Amino acid sequence: MYFSKHNIFSKIKDSENYFLVNPLLQKADILTKEEAQKIKNKDYSDSLLTENGYLIDEATETSLFNEKYLQFIDDRETDEIQIFFVPWYSCNFACSYCYQDEYNNPDNIISNDVIDAFFSYIDNNFRNRKKYITIFGGEPLLSGEKYKKAITYIIDAAKKRKLDLAFVTNGYSIEDYIDILKDAPIREIQVTLDGLATTHDKRRFLKNRQGSFEKIVSGIDLLIKNNIPVNLRMVVDKENITDLPMLANFSIEKGWTKSSLFKTQLGRNYELHHCQTNNQRLFSRIELYETVYALIQKHPEILEFHKPGFSISKFIFENGELPSPLFDSCPGTKTEWAFDFSGHIFSCTATVGKQNESLGTYYPEVKLHNELITDWETRDVLSIQEYAQCNVQLACGGGCASVAKNKTNRILSPDCRPVKELLELGIKTYFKE
Repeated sequence: MYFSKHNIFSKIKDSENYFLVNPLLQKADILTKEEAQKIKNKDYSDSLLTENGYLIDEATETSLFNEKYLQFIDDRETDEIQIFFVPWYSCNFACSYCYQDEYNNPDNIISNDVIDAFFSYIDNNFRNRKKYITIFGGEPLLSGEKYKKAITYIIDAAKKRKLDLAFVTNGYSIEDYIDILKDAPIREIQVTLDGLATTHDKRRFLKNRQGSFEKIVSGIDLLIKNNIPVNLRMVVDKENITDLPMLANFSIEKGWTKSSLFKTQLGRNYELHHCQTNNQRLFSRIELYETVYALIQKHPEILEFHKPGFSISKFIFENGELPSPLFDSCPGTKTEWAFDFSGHIFSCTATVGKQNESLGTYYPEVKLHNELITDWETRDVLSIQEYAQCNVQLACGGGCASVAKNKTNRILSPDCRPVKELLELGIKTYFKE
């Protein structure tokens, strides 16, 4: 029997207590200072360690790992696929941190032939899979009859196939589209607010520099009024993070947080496609969550607006158990694909539009780069050499393949997540006693 190599052991933030978490065994315990000291001294005589499996035979652990890996692969084969579709990269905004601002965005309209080819491809290639489509951009809900006509054609094609739709939009033109959105099979509309009006309008403005906050807020109200689910995202960095408590209070006062149609996410602003003009404003992942943690201590009402994941901490709190082991956290080419109006196919939203990342075409002909697709499909913690001895691998899952490739030029390389540090913050946040 030995101390499992998947045990994650550390001190809870701002506490005398410790935690012991094992993602493979799906076990978690809070330990006193005295119990923790025994582990530090490699004294594993405490019955808790044996009873909950933290002490385990190596052969038994290997067998369990293999069993749960195979189950993970089997489950993923039947998971729902999210298919992103970009009808254009054009946008009416000039956001200060836009990662698509170097794209070639001609003011053209996608043809019905391309839309038909897209739907034909998913009909043929994802025939027996659960799936839904997320319309992405650029800005998919641009004002103007020619844009609305194209979106209406896409919605009608989805309706015909009984496919749900989601939209990722800046939210400025919701009012122009509400008549067709309220009759569409909408799973959710993702809209972004980066704080209250003064902060938001300095970051997310029209190309003529006009602010957008008030129209977006009106759009959110309109969506909820029409029973359309809203996923409100706040893209955060060091310039706007202090607006989080104010945006939380604003949303509470609006009554949004009481609605079952309303949910939130924090999107970390980070360098992805090209270097940003002022990357000093960017948080690392752990810097962001340390800052969010500190804000929650001063403004606990934030948790009514948004509950951060802090790795698997939130899941444990809400479900009373650990999630299944995460052998792969990158959905690209497994449960996520992306397609754009040029006829190209990509692995995910992090690569869509980057022509050197294209995995093939669906229009004017279907042509796949199968070797590249295989590289994406086979990426998981077993295929990444650096994870061989990592004790947090089954809570990290290898991170984002696109970010890893940008750093190392290799898909089969890690984008490590600060799992232990996030658990230190999260367990303190959600487990008060």
